[in-house]
Amino acid sequence: MKKIILMLLVSVSFAFAEGFTLHSDEFSGQLSNAQVFNGFGCTGKNISPSLNWENAPKGTKSFAIMMYDKDAPTGSGWWHWIVVDIPKDLTSLKQNSGNVALDLMPKGALQIKTDYGVSGFGGACPPVGHGSHQYVITIYALDVDTLGVKADASPALVGYMVNAHTIAKASVVAYFSR
Repeated sequence: MKKIILMLLVSVSFAFAEGFTLHSDEFSGQLSNAQVFNGFGCTGKNISPSLNWENAPKGTKSFAIMMYDKDAPTGSGWWHWIVVDIPKDLTSLKQNSGNVALDLMPKGALQIKTDYGVSGFGGACPPVGHGSHQYVITIYALDVDTLGVKADASPALVGYMVNAHTIAKASVVAYFSR
């Protein structure tokens, strides 16, 4: 009996070994000046990182990406980047796709207004001396083709809709302080 239970546990662990994952070549644990906002007293390049994901779960109809700073001194964190309606057949976004003017997003994808008040990527910009902030970029595999939201929808509304349709999610975490 113990052997059967052990074999089942090993089988289950292998089944999940190749799970839904997200990674970026532009940072490893710490954000660089490339991903820092240019404004609000920050002088970064405001370039969104490339993102690559694999092993999306069965039933995925679209993806959403959200970048969030829970350490922002707002009482509710800070939304830096929100993209929805990313087609299900994609597995990556190019570096600087978050720059709306460059039009690098795949057809059909929609960048939502962030807490900076504009659509597109808004890099890190924690207050001086506030310590290290944690920036979480998450990709969500969704069970709908489109969320049906507009670019000026609030981050809270989009987050609600994304969470209501999430099959699986994967995140990368990086830190930044000034």
